Amino acid sequence: MKIEDIINLTDGTLTNEPQVQAISAATVFPSKVEHGDLFFSSTQEDIDKAIEHGAYAIVYDNKKIIKTDDEIAWIEVSDIKLAAFKLIRYVTLKKEAEFFLLEPHEMSFLKMILTHKGNVAFMADEWRKVFEQILNSDDYLFVGTDQELMKLIKPDIKKLKEDVEGYLIGDTLFKSTFKVGGYVYQEKDLVPFHLEYLLRVVNFCDTYELPYDIERIKYTKHFIPVFIDANLQSTAKGKSDRVAIFTDNLDDISRAREYIKRSNNWVKSIVLTPPKTKVEGIDRPHWFETEEELKEILKNIHFNYAFIYKADRSILNTIKEEYSLF
Repeated sequence: MKIEDIINLTDGTLTNEPQVQAISAATVFPSKVEHGDLFFSSTQEDIDKAIEHGAYAIVYDNKKIIKTDDEIAWIEVSDIKLAAFKLIRYVTLKKEAEFFLLEPHEMSFLKMILTHKGNVAFMADEWRKVFEQILNSDDYLFVGTDQELMKLIKPDIKKLKEDVEGYLIGDTLFKSTFKVGGYVYQEKDLVPFHLEYLLRVVNFCDTYELPYDIERIKYTKHFIPVFIDANLQSTAKGKSDRVAIFTDNLDDISRAREYIKRSNNWVKSIVLTPPKTKVEGIDRPHWFETEEELKEILKNIHFNYAFIYKADRSILNTIKEEYSLF
């Protein structure tokens, strides 16, 4: 790519009169710079390393950068991150790449049911890693959960189709029987209000011919029920009416409590959160700051279901979870 094309794409300003006229590739990591590359950075140390490795052009937004080589191109921009993604937009148009913004639950199910992940690229949450993923790979189908990053690539980012095939046949809070693709899946470890996410993911896989297996379904990291005894030790379902439910989001707690109101009037539920957490429909949840405080609440308060929001993972050393996390 010619230097003048880079200037136009990044809305940059050439601040010297270089000898070089074109670059062969681009990167944001000094360790990956090869002879003839374009390098994006505003860190003097990284820029110096890139030049040592043979960089032909530098894109930067720090006016204090010292130009140590007048033969290469120095391109100043107003924001290096935005400039990098302007180049990415150009690249994605050329390679006809597709991008989808997924909800965290959708991403969890996609990673769970795929039997081969080579046909889809899971985007990182750090912009430099995303830059490398898109620019220096042959992938054409990308999925991510970071809305801000996605919109830097495509303002009209796609989401998974909502009106899809499949429906619930029977359910409890911790088991679901459902039909999709002409098959009935019985009593799966699936929270019923998570089925909508799974069905959207299945439709996505079918549309892009991604191999998957619904039999791989289990609870996601967003909602993990663990049956416990009076000593807070995990036990088999049916041996206890006490369940500790670990969640990483408040929406699942609200939806689960609504489900209980409709289906299990006898169930007493409590909600445990870090201090000053606001939970819809609850004036004051049980607050905890330490693992010991959490254990004391669970030991001393009567409950059937305890929804535990953002508990320190060390609590799982006591209450053993039965499902591996992503």
